[in-house]
Amino acid sequence: MTAHTDLPLLPNFFAGRWQTGTGRGQTLLDPVTGEALVRVDNTGLDLAEGFTFAREQGGAALRALNYGQRAALLGAIVKVLQANRDAYYDIATRNAGTVTKDSAVDIDGGIFTLGYYAKQGEALGEASVLLDGERIRMGKDPVFQTQHVLQPTRGVALFINAFNFPSWGLWEKAAPALLSGVPVIVKPATATAWLTQRMVEDVVKAGVLPAGALSVVCGSSAGLMDQLQPFDVVSFTGSAETARIIRSHPAVAQRSVRCNIEADSLNSALLDPAASEGGEAFNLLVSEVVREMTVKSGQKCTAIRRIFVPRALYGAVAQAIGAKLAKTTVGNPRHEGVRMGALVSREQYDSVIAGIQHLKTEAEVLVDGSAVALVDADPAVAACVAPTLLGTQDPVGAKVLHEVEVFGPVATLMPYDSEAQAYELIRRGEGSLVASVYSEDPAFIARAAAELADSHGRVHAISPDVAASQTGHGNVMPMSLHGGPGRAGGGEELGGLRALGFYHRRSAVQASSAALDVLCAPRAAFGVTP
Repeated sequence: MTAHTDLPLLPNFFAGRWQTGTGRGQTLLDPVTGEALVRVDNTGLDLAEGFTFAREQGGAALRALNYGQRAALLGAIVKVLQANRDAYYDIATRNAGTVTKDSAVDIDGGIFTLGYYAKQGEALGEASVLLDGERIRMGKDPVFQTQHVLQPTRGVALFINAFNFPSWGLWEKAAPALLSGVPVIVKPATATAWLTQRMVEDVVKAGVLPAGALSVVCGSSAGLMDQLQPFDVVSFTGSAETARIIRSHPAVAQRSVRCNIEADSLNSALLDPAASEGGEAFNLLVSEVVREMTVKSGQKCTAIRRIFVPRALYGAVAQAIGAKLAKTTVGNPRHEGVRMGALVSREQYDSVIAGIQHLKTEAEVLVDGSAVALVDADPAVAACVAPTLLGTQDPVGAKVLHEVEVFGPVATLMPYDSEAQAYELIRRGEGSLVASVYSEDPAFIARAAAELADSHGRVHAISPDVAASQTGHGNVMPMSLHGGPGRAGGGEELGGLRALGFYHRRSAVQASSAALDVLCAPRAAFGVTP
């Protein structure tokens, strides 16, 4: 992105003060109209100063509070964000090209997650240490025992975030970090950095957090990893290629900085082999696939990318999905009749178009998004891609379809010939964030969950009895684990209080019962619930 020096330059909040970069910066654009909006830049920032300030000032101030007091800070952030929701929706429309319901997934989803952790932390009360398990005798005499405890790491949490969720991507990580007592430095993806920057600005100006507890650096990520020290942590969401660079960085490889990665994920949807055309499970799968292809224009790490159905239903499923997708209007999110907006940039548009061509080397086009006319948007300018459904009759012989994720409104339909083959094909994704199962049979759901749980961070089972209450294949809820093994990055986030583990250090304290009583009072047990 080139710079437009007459545009406003968003300031960074770093080292406890607002700072603008000294370079020309990068320009953020409206992905529908191409309008230049604002600039971001961090050239000239003293990175060492900012990390030291957060580590020493922000960290010390947060650790001086107990869990209940830090939970109250999260609750105060929620109030600040709720008071400014209208501004956030406007920024999302202009900078991310999302329709209102898709903006809500990001904005209200982030606020909801903060509120959830505020309540979880409130239940921890006055505790200043978390207990991990019961005391263990070290010998016959019970006077000398071991107690495993969890204490906040005395470092900083660096978040290098993705472009698709500038709000939720910040707060789903920051909520457990701040509750744990660990200061946050967020580096949002440049293309959609405006929303993240504005939210941090509102929280900082409201004065609800100690100095150094929350910082934002917009623009280049150069040099950020170099600042990390042994007790810091880094969390990254993005491509597998960048993830490999982070894992090989000396901070991780040599200084043992704790690292959490969320990368590519070829998530699957599986229809019960006993399903019938037009049956409840059939219709549930069709509806969920269409929703996952269109929400956020398919720009979700949890979106359905591969759809596995019994071979006899391949044609019927393709036709049913196509009929629903035909009703999806694509274009300018400001237009009342538009259901799906744009990708975040023309660069992402080019990537998705190239990705579709790559997948077409092994698949045929079942629903052609390129034939869809845009509403109130110039196809030569707008980063709009209509939903594209691909299909293959030979998923066993395919390779690219099980290896390449196209990050947009694209999915591939694949038939299977046996239940065992379906599981094998799904596992060829080599680890995913989520697989969803559609069935009217609890026994099949249980079998599928047992088969797929080892290679997925989440198994989402949709049956008629939960159709109205299920939260959605791609909707990440704070009480459930978010992450996945293998290609999905091998990381874990959320999962209730489990998320706090990443920001704590576990130690075994071997001492007398009397000393342990003093150390662990007040205390709280670390587990699924407070």
